Formats: sequence, C-alpha cells, structure tokens
Amino acid sequence: MGESKTWLDALHVAESVAATDSTVLLQGESGTGKEVVARYIHDLSTRAGKPFLSINCGALPESLLESELFGHVKGSFTGASRDKEGLFFTAGEGTFLLDEIGETTPATQVKLLRVLQQREVIPVGATEARPVNARVIAATNRELEEEIKRGNFRSDLFYRLNVISIILPALRNRPGDVALLAETFLKRTAEARGEPPRALTPEALEAMERYSWPGNVRELENALERAAILAKGDSIPVSALPERVVERRTEPLVSEATQINPTLDTIERAYIMWVLENEGGNKARTADILGIDSSTLYRKLSRYGLNS
Repeated sequence: MGESKTWLDALHVAESVAATDSTVLLQGESGTGKEVVARYIHDLSTRAGKPFLSINCGALPESLLESELFGHVKGSFTGASRDKEGLFFTAGEGTFLLDEIGETTPATQVKLLRVLQQREVIPVGATEARPVNARVIAATNRELEEEIKRGNFRSDLFYRLNVISIILPALRNRPGDVALLAETFLKRTAEARGEPPRALTPEALEAMERYSWPGNVRELENALERAAILAKGDSIPVSALPERVVERRTEPLVSEATQINPTLDTIERAYIMWVLENEGGNKARTADILGIDSSTLYRKLSRYGLNS
C-alpha cells in the first residue's frame, strides 16, 4: 500500500526473497506494516498454500511464550494437563512470524537460536527433539544492534535472523502515500459497513498530510475508521478527524519557544515528545531511553497531556 520509493524498494526486496527459504528480518517502527509484508512474502512463496502463523513475543511472559513456541508435555508445569504442540511445529511447512522478537529474554533467545541452527524444537519438559520445517520471519521495532551493545540481545541470534533485512519506512517519510492509504482504508471501511465510500475534504487531507503519524499506518487506519463513523455527510470533514491530527502542538518545542528562558517543565515535555516520536510511540522503549520506569513515564505523559 503505497507508491513512495522507500516503500516500493522494501516490497521489491520482499518479492525477491519470497521464492527462497531464507530467514527474513523486518525492521521498522510500530505500525509500519511488518505483518502485512510478512504475509506478502508468504503469499508469493512456494509455501503459500500452507499455514501462516504469528506470535507477538512481547505480549506473553517468558514461561508462557516458550510453551506457545515450542510446546510442552503433560505435567511439565502446573496447569499442563495435556501435551501441547508448539507453534513452530504447528506451522508445518508454512511460515512463522516472530513479531517483536526484540522483546524476548536471553533464555528464550538461546532456544530460538537452536531452532534456527538445528531445525528442531524440544517441548518444555521433554527430552527428545522434534524436527520443524517452517520458514521463519522475524520482526522488530527495536534497533537490535544497539540492543546487542546493551547486552539485551544475542549477537549470534541476530546474525541468524539477519540473513535478509528489510527496513520498512515510517509514514512520516512517505508523505505522498497518505492520500493513497486514506483512499484504500476508507473504501475498506465503507465495504465493511455496506456504504458507498466517502472522500476526505481538501482541508482534512491537508491536515492528515501535515501530521507526523507517530503510530504510522496503524494510527492512520484507526483515525480514518473513527472519522468514517463520525462524519454525517457525503464527505469526511476535518472536524471528524482526531484532535491530535488537526491541532498543532499546544506547546512549542524548545527550539520554537517564544520565551528566552523556557521552564524546566517545557524542556522536559519537549524532550519526552521528541523521544516518543522518534521511537514511533513505543512507550517502553521511550522510558528506557529516558532512564525512567514505565510508570513514571505514564505519569509524566498524563501530567503534560500527552496520553494520546
């Protein structure tokens, strides 16, 4: 979805690698369409008729994640009342997407490395390995080479994953694609609601092209779904868009501030906004860079009215 050179370049690499069984690493901010590209690779591959499975590695605690990935045997832990096949095995000869792989722990990374090297898994509580043949695609919004320097990610796993790297551009770097994406999403929403598609007014489209979209394509899609529901006429006016899209910053950044000596609150708010935007809206990563815990970041976001 898009016609910008950076997006088309990424798709060209995806098309080139689809016919192979090489491991692919998709990198980009949250909401840039990593799962869309992973499915695109799968659909173009010889595995297209086989399963496409995915898991968000950051959404589960370590013990549950390993059970989902590798499976477990009955009695291996409390609550394991029966044997369970892991997703690596369930994927068969299809494609398995490890989304947000940068969120995994070192212990899980060791086991993932074994899967990629030996093409086999050992279910939790088992002693015998089982062969697996799924093609692996990994995705992350983290800079894994920086995570390696911090000791958070294994370099040997990174090199195993990084056979083919595809970097997906942020939407703010694809301004010419906003109108095309908007048209696509509005058409899809109208079809789902059984209504004729509506177009954005020129003012609404201008506001959307001016906005930086820290949540990328996912944020754009959600904003348009909301606008389509709220709009009453034959077109979607600027008033139907979320306030954050329409309005400029309520406070200028430090470089734009009119006061000669800005307050500490102004400086802190501006810095948090800057880091949050550069991290694509990822609050956990933002808190890490700021050197504060997530609860402190959420309090500051609420204090400065930056929750959205």
